[in-house]
Amino acid sequence: MYKTLTTSLQEGILEITINRPDKMNALNTEVMQELALAIDEVYFNDAVKSAIVTGAGSKAFIAGADISEFLSLSPEQGAVLSRRGHAVFKRIEDCPKPIAAAVNGFALGGGCELAMACHFRVASNNAKFGQPEVNLGIIPGYGGTQRLVELIGKGKALELMMTADMIGADEALQWGLVNHVTPPEELLEKTRSLLRKIHTKAPLAIARVIKCVNAHFKYASKGYEAEIVEFAECFATEDLTEGATAFIEKRTANFKGR
Repeated sequence: MYKTLTTSLQEGILEITINRPDKMNALNTEVMQELALAIDEVYFNDAVKSAIVTGAGSKAFIAGADISEFLSLSPEQGAVLSRRGHAVFKRIEDCPKPIAAAVNGFALGGGCELAMACHFRVASNNAKFGQPEVNLGIIPGYGGTQRLVELIGKGKALELMMTADMIGADEALQWGLVNHVTPPEELLEKTRSLLRKIHTKAPLAIARVIKCVNAHFKYASKGYEAEIVEFAECFATEDLTEGATAFIEKRTANFKGR
């Protein structure tokens, strides 16, 4: 059914795996389209009680977006890209059934943003998190500027986004970015065990908990709209072209601030 994902359903848990290990499971247009379809299954398939999102292989959950797609985009196309990403991740966040991220390896850029859109996160002890977009002359565009602040606070979020540093699983646990850290071989079972426990609770009450917690953060606030606008404006800059090109060519970017 899918080209970039695999899915399996056991014990009411739909496991959704981003399956591009040769590309470190990087997000591209096709992945986002198929992810949206998989999330629809969580919503509408009565046999699905919860879901796990993870990445194929042992190196990466999702190591970011497919940067090669960025070079040809105008600001208007950048806005469309961001809005589509926002829509998919908001649908994950708003799902009345719990969706957990099982983070195996690198969760960078859009990968960190996807993990944050899930209701909670379990990480393997080799996981790495970061929002390194400023290395490319761009900013997080799938809700990262908002959700990172919600999870770890303004000061730490600003530091992580402005330095483009990565943090390990233990530090992510200390900061509140992840809920649990496990050895890689125990990651999926730990995530499943949490979901199985939630399955024993009243599902309508669980849905209302999700709805009320999300209401606290007021998704319709102007911060999300500001992110879309500023993300799009990056596509009019020479710095984005230089940053994306340098990334593809595996060299240090020489930003000019224009």
